[in-house]
Amino acid sequence: MTSPAGRRLRVLLSEGGSTSARQAITMLGLAGHHVEICDPSPLCLGRFSRFVRAVHRCPPLRRDPAGYLGFVMELLGRRGFDVLLPIHEQGLVFARAPDRIAALAGVALPSYGSYRTAVTKAGFSRLLEKLGLPQPPTRIVTSEHELREAARGPCVIKTSVGTASRGVWRVTDQAALDQAVYELRAAEGFAGELLVQDFIAGPIEHAQAVFDRGDLLALHAYRQIETGAGGGPSRKLSIRGDAVRADVAAIGAALGWHGALSFDVIRPANDARPLYIDCNPRLVEPMSAQLSGLDLVDLLLRLSLGEHPAAPKPSQDGVCSHLGMQALLGCALRSGSRRDVMRECVRLTLRQPPYAGSAEELTPVGHDGFSAVPLIATAMILLAAPGRATILAAKGWGDHLLDAAALARIDRGFDQPA
Repeated sequence: MTSPAGRRLRVLLSEGGSTSARQAITMLGLAGHHVEICDPSPLCLGRFSRFVRAVHRCPPLRRDPAGYLGFVMELLGRRGFDVLLPIHEQGLVFARAPDRIAALAGVALPSYGSYRTAVTKAGFSRLLEKLGLPQPPTRIVTSEHELREAARGPCVIKTSVGTASRGVWRVTDQAALDQAVYELRAAEGFAGELLVQDFIAGPIEHAQAVFDRGDLLALHAYRQIETGAGGGPSRKLSIRGDAVRADVAAIGAALGWHGALSFDVIRPANDARPLYIDCNPRLVEPMSAQLSGLDLVDLLLRLSLGEHPAAPKPSQDGVCSHLGMQALLGCALRSGSRRDVMRECVRLTLRQPPYAGSAEELTPVGHDGFSAVPLIATAMILLAAPGRATILAAKGWGDHLLDAAALARIDRGFDQPA
């Protein structure tokens, strides 16, 4: 990775707790940029990196979006950053105040309306329908009665706002439906829209795109080989993105998207056209693309600075990568066996199959020794008590993310009473 125009930039990340932020930190640090992060947690994942120069403990986006925005703006004005990098859903807040943010730092974001469409599952589903793009058969409901009527046969229930597989239930029988309804009641999930989608069997694939004012600039795709904590991938294989390129370009053009946009798709068992199942208005875990020869973070920096970079060469397919922490958590969640966790630790450490020839995305100890701290801590906790995997995985769903109530407050604007 090379610095835009040979510059060493001062970059502020909007949070430091996600796997996406941790990977971006590595890429920015190796490129020689000055990196600082905001996060409500003093022990967020991104803190454990030699590349991070400062961690600023901020108000939580979920409970105080106005306070979070004010904190970031004050920080931008006081410390003089070149670029603000919205690495997660905080981009919605920044898109609500684009002129105020742009006066303080470079940032690549679409309009608020476009971001609002992409950040909710219901909004994205309606966009797919409008564009005639494929998705599993979908019903949007707003009540328990409508949900019970729509949830026929194997299906997946999703809250309209949610990330990292939170707010998702796979329903195969009446007992599973009753449990989903119970959990939705407890979480006031019937206050907003819900999606009911037919369950489709097939491998999960992911596409990451960067747009320049609605024009597709770069695309990377990979297949989820193994599932880790929270439903995300613990092992990946980069693939060609030809099957989704035209669709992705159409979505970005319709939204006039500027910046990063990522998609989850499912490839049906009959190898038919991929079906879109989720959209993330951000750059999700960019290291797979980096290892495959495509630097999406650098493109975002250039767009943030007002440049219009040329389209880069396509990424390489067939590149294997993994996230060690996710692999350990996934192993513990699946088996609950201390012996299985120990075996997974040995495979990861010695790069035995299935990790032979695979690169670590999340904790690159060879470049950043400090990154080993959370990996070692996770291994020790799981070896002592594999059942704690559920608690550890839940920590990824923190106050730095959106929920329906925060979304409603942001929609009202920050000059209106809560």
